[in-house]
Amino acid sequence: MSNYTAPVEDMGFVLKEVVEIEKLCNETGLDGSTVEILDTVLEAAGKLAKEEIEPINKPGDSEGLQIDGSGKVTTAAGFREAYQHFVEGGWGSLQFSPTYGGQGVPFVVAASVQEMWHSANMSWGLCPLLTQGAVEAITLNASEELKQRYLPKLISGEWSGTMNLTEGDAGTDVGSLKTKAVPNGDHYLIRGQKIYITWGEHDMSENIIHLVLARLPGAPAGIKGISLFLVPKLLVNEDGTLGNTNDLKALSIEHKIGIHACPTCVMSYGEESGAIGYLIGEENKGIQCMFTMMNNARLTVGLQGVSVSERAYQQALNFCNERVQGVAPGFKEPGPIIRHPDVQRMLANMKSITQASRALTYAACAEVDYSLSSLPLENLEMHERRLGFLTPIVKGWCTETAQEVASVSLQCHGGMGYVEETGIAQILRDARILPIYEGTNGIQAMDLVGRKIITDSGLGANELIEDMREFAMNPTLTEMVSGSQLKRFISAIEDFEKTVSIILNRSDNKELVGKLAFDTLMMAGTIIASWQMLLSLEKASNALNNKSLSSEFFNEKSETVSHFMDFILPRYFSNFATITAITS
Repeated sequence: MSNYTAPVEDMGFVLKEVVEIEKLCNETGLDGSTVEILDTVLEAAGKLAKEEIEPINKPGDSEGLQIDGSGKVTTAAGFREAYQHFVEGGWGSLQFSPTYGGQGVPFVVAASVQEMWHSANMSWGLCPLLTQGAVEAITLNASEELKQRYLPKLISGEWSGTMNLTEGDAGTDVGSLKTKAVPNGDHYLIRGQKIYITWGEHDMSENIIHLVLARLPGAPAGIKGISLFLVPKLLVNEDGTLGNTNDLKALSIEHKIGIHACPTCVMSYGEESGAIGYLIGEENKGIQCMFTMMNNARLTVGLQGVSVSERAYQQALNFCNERVQGVAPGFKEPGPIIRHPDVQRMLANMKSITQASRALTYAACAEVDYSLSSLPLENLEMHERRLGFLTPIVKGWCTETAQEVASVSLQCHGGMGYVEETGIAQILRDARILPIYEGTNGIQAMDLVGRKIITDSGLGANELIEDMREFAMNPTLTEMVSGSQLKRFISAIEDFEKTVSIILNRSDNKELVGKLAFDTLMMAGTIIASWQMLLSLEKASNALNNKSLSSEFFNEKSETVSHFMDFILPRYFSNFATITAITS
């Protein structure tokens, strides 16, 4: 029996009412039929997640992976079969261009489907996530010949993709990498070793396309001398058929705290003749090409935070309804622990954080669609700034709060949570990677204050602040939230504006800016998530009046938003107090 049921009602509500998917499609030139089939897509994806992907999650965690002497990796039982059904259903092709076999669905809709994969089984879900990134990098940077040869199979999911950045002495400092690439006719020969390569080797797809950062002879030092190469596991002939095995292999797989069923590989390239690779983009411009892959990957890691929170909340809710312990206030007999006020507080915290992180993440994913609009948009640059500003916040805030939600879920389970049988320990273990990979949350914070506030002279931040301030002046809000809640939100906007001013005024003190960056990110995340929650409530009220939403859903949403405003929004005070303390 699955422990996860996709929250399709809330997902559909955020997409239809908050993101306004129909308006998004009309303004960007995306296929408007998405609106008509949205409920069907969400229900079908939820069915696959519940019936095939989630049931192999816990067994996969226990079984793990096997690697033989030749570097062949065997995945856990059921993983390959579930992946084949994923491919057959066309799930990997949702948001990609029909030119290469995609379905042209908005990125934000594809993100909602991905949320289900990661809630059901994060180890499994990382495979299509990395493939998505490879498709984006190739689409935006590769030659038409490479696109024609590799994109259709990657988009269908028949082939999977990876990103190869990290080396033993080159983690966050990518510019220190030592992998070499030497020109050899129409291709390059790659030699070097990469570590922490997610799904670097496996048996789920017939070919694996590695995107590898390497340095050409005579290239400049540091990141300015890095190029990006497409290196297939199996060489691809001109007619698209598969040829010989390339000179690469997995040397080992990491033994990790979590995501045990995801092969995180040490990859070796060119031990014999050299691994054949093809240049993507221009020479020495590899880091720029890779960032096109990494930026959206950061959003989808934030999305994984939403997924973990949803799964952890559902598991806690089920347990608290079933676990009988003690006599709660107002009762005379022992009953389920959900009756106890502190348990209700924990569950309400988890639920409100989860829904807030979903609304925040979907809002950012919608900005991807606006930024890639095929129709002219007068405010295109604003959408690009909004996407850039929200990306580190989504990655950082949603993965930090996921740690809390997973931990609180374990707390709800009591001692049973600390043993493996209940499965919540696995969720907590799996979640711990999220603040680390795709750029640690410290790096996300520095990106926010450095590139998105200081370099931008606060433009993107102040645009968002003005949007929140204008929204707060909406007279209908006074009918939906208490006066103290609205006052608290308005004060939060003002304090966020003060924080932006502090950062701009002290921008020459890099050490100081570095110390306040993380508090700035968490403060921004809490306040912007509050905005999205209030916006959700307003949209729910409108939908209720239009009879497109049930009163039960509206009342539940209203309670959740109110709890967030009372219990979660005030957390920003701590961040703001720290920022003002260290800058006074």
